[in-house]
Amino acid sequence: MRIALISDLHANEVALRAVLADIDKVGCDEVICLGDVATLGPHPNAVIELLRERTTRRILGNHDDFMLNPDLIHSYTEVPVVVDSVEWCRARLSDDEVAFLRTFSPNLEMPLGDGATLVLYHGTLRSHMEDLLATTPPEEVDEMLQHRKGTVMAGGHTHLQMARQHNGILIVNPGSVGLPFQDHPVARAPTLLRHAEYATIEAKDGTIGVQLRRVPVDQRAMAAAIAATDNPIRHYLLEQYAAQ
Repeated sequence: MRIALISDLHANEVALRAVLADIDKVGCDEVICLGDVATLGPHPNAVIELLRERTTRRILGNHDDFMLNPDLIHSYTEVPVVVDSVEWCRARLSDDEVAFLRTFSPNLEMPLGDGATLVLYHGTLRSHMEDLLATTPPEEVDEMLQHRKGTVMAGGHTHLQMARQHNGILIVNPGSVGLPFQDHPVARAPTLLRHAEYATIEAKDGTIGVQLRRVPVDQRAMAAAIAATDNPIRHYLLEQYAAQ
């Protein structure tokens, strides 16, 4: 069994198509999304359509929740360009697309065979707005995961790829499809990387394997997609890609 984990797509259709093409090349039994699908980027509708077609299970991220509960974003950020961009994306979703987001699960657990389990969430099991990092102290990790145990536990949210061993648990973050970060930003805008990220989990004959993958993305196509919209965050995105 090989599972692809994608997360933090952020309405980036060009990056998502690049990742899905790589998943097809690798060969996966199913694709699972860990949330944050249709905000900030240029193509929220197209990304939702691709998710309907290609994913089997989907986890509710904080940005997905912002689509369902408009006031919730103010408990997370008051940065005007982010708030305005989220509202821009929400205004473009149909009732059917919003209903699709409502089907996303807060978390889920699935078997990997031979007694192994995979536990999935967005930020942590405690909150989809919480950052679980490579540097998070172990005692805090226990609280974030609500002392739950899984062979592999995987979430996104930070836009940073990670594989971390914690008390016998392998904690995985597949990174971000649509907005991968160079590092963890504190009180500043993040620096974006130019590839797309995802992870595969493979279980075979009692052995668990994890691979963090980075996929090249057509920069011209991505910049053109961003420039063609009036998304309030477009200038930041274009400056990020132009600066590298």
